[in-house]
Amino acid sequence: MKHKSTIVWLQGLTCNGNSHSFLNYPQMPSFASSFEMIYHPLICGAQSFSTVLESNEHFDFLIIEGALSHDERLLQRFGIPFYEILDNFAKRAKHIICAGSCASFGGIFRLRDPEKITGALFSGKEKGGYWLEKSNVVNIPGCPLHPRWLVETLFALRDRDTLLLDEFLRPKEVFAYLAHHGCLRNEYFEWKVDSKQLGEKEGCLFYEHGCQGPMSHANCNKILWNGVSSKTRAGSPCLGCTEFDFPRRALFETQKNMSLPQTPFGISKRAYYTVAGVAKSFKIERLEKKLIDENH
Repeated sequence: MKHKSTIVWLQGLTCNGNSHSFLNYPQMPSFASSFEMIYHPLICGAQSFSTVLESNEHFDFLIIEGALSHDERLLQRFGIPFYEILDNFAKRAKHIICAGSCASFGGIFRLRDPEKITGALFSGKEKGGYWLEKSNVVNIPGCPLHPRWLVETLFALRDRDTLLLDEFLRPKEVFAYLAHHGCLRNEYFEWKVDSKQLGEKEGCLFYEHGCQGPMSHANCNKILWNGVSSKTRAGSPCLGCTEFDFPRRALFETQKNMSLPQTPFGISKRAYYTVAGVAKSFKIERLEKKLIDENH
């Protein structure tokens, strides 16, 4: 029987969202047959926190959820400064995974005090978060992360020991894609047909409603949530929760410069505005109609 890979899960400044997302992974029995959760704050395990902390045993994965801080007034656990706990476990882990945007970049909590609250290796876009450097860290941002992202990363590291990562230490197998890929509204985006309001099946949410899909790295519109849907499929804009600058101000408004929105990832402004101008000059009658018209 193959040895189970061992996991310790620690929480910094967090809302528990990534834990809840992970615990809703639909194939949890299969996952549990390959991994042993030595400690998780929300799960009753075989060992107490103090037992795991005092042990000198090494383990395979340290998963960090939540933003971090060296200020013990901001972050303690069981009366112990969190940085002491984290450094203790980090020395004993083969791999360190930052689960969610707060652990990766600082996230929502970083807005409170960017000088004291950071991600593990990044403070927003800048390198130099809680740790200045660490070679065994993988970031899986998201608010929350998709449970498949975490589970597939754990299996990949267990089987291959290394991953292809992007500049923000995100697994390329997940984050080489954009949330825009797989979006059912792509034709509306191409022909510059706006969505009139949230919750509708028709129209693009990029031009007026703040959708960050063309700039946000994630495959959520390809794998979907619960295998069923996504924000954009439900008529709500992508909020860009996998990026270093999440959360932005005015999430449901498109920020514009001289009436022009931000250009999609990897496209020059001149090229985009030229193509957009041409597309906007055409009117596609089919795209102006309701997909499902109850009156016809």
